[in-house]
Amino acid sequence: MKRLLRVLALLAASGLTQVGITQVKAADLPYVPPGPYPAPGPYPAGPAYTVAAPLDCYSWAGPYLGGTLGYSWGSITGNPAQPSGLSGGVQAGYNFQNGPWVFGIEGDLQVTGADDMFAPWKFSNPWFGTVRGRAGYTFRNVLLYATAGLAFGELSGESFAASESHTSAGIAIGLGAEFGISPGWSAKFEYLYVDLSSTPFTVTGVPNGFRADVFRAGVNYHF
Repeated sequence: MKRLLRVLALLAASGLTQVGITQVKAADLPYVPPGPYPAPGPYPAGPAYTVAAPLDCYSWAGPYLGGTLGYSWGSITGNPAQPSGLSGGVQAGYNFQNGPWVFGIEGDLQVTGADDMFAPWKFSNPWFGTVRGRAGYTFRNVLLYATAGLAFGELSGESFAASESHTSAGIAIGLGAEFGISPGWSAKFEYLYVDLSSTPFTVTGVPNGFRADVFRAGVNYHF
């Protein structure tokens, strides 16, 4: 009986010693308070949970409105004058997209400072506009396209004695590249060849028309 009591006493003493050692080791560890735990989903929609779409998922479909600024230089048919000058204006269009292929229609109206004088004649192109179809291929946020359609505009001619203006129609063809810079905005660079048909001018006595190369840059807002 005494031997059993001695064994129990030794076991109790050994247990107390281990508890003390464990408490000392636990006291040496830094205390880390428990952090907040996220509530189980689903989570509500809102700005805190919205992730912006990457530019490689840029969509070109839908309407857009924008402006351009550029430079035009050209020649007068039936006369040596070569009008050139700054141009700028507004544009609007609509795109349809099927995978990487983009098709659409665009119209624009431009005012220009293109003019030139040869001998007694001065010619200027105060304004022109176009209505064109567009077809292109997009990869990531870049759209490469070709465009063609109707052009119309005014050609003004004058001499020392008289002046006159005629509005005529023609064609416009070109190439361009458009870059998506944010989900709502894009920037573009475009080249157009504009050919306005010849019209008889009294001041020159012969039909005169206007052919121009137009290089311009612009921005569009997509709705």
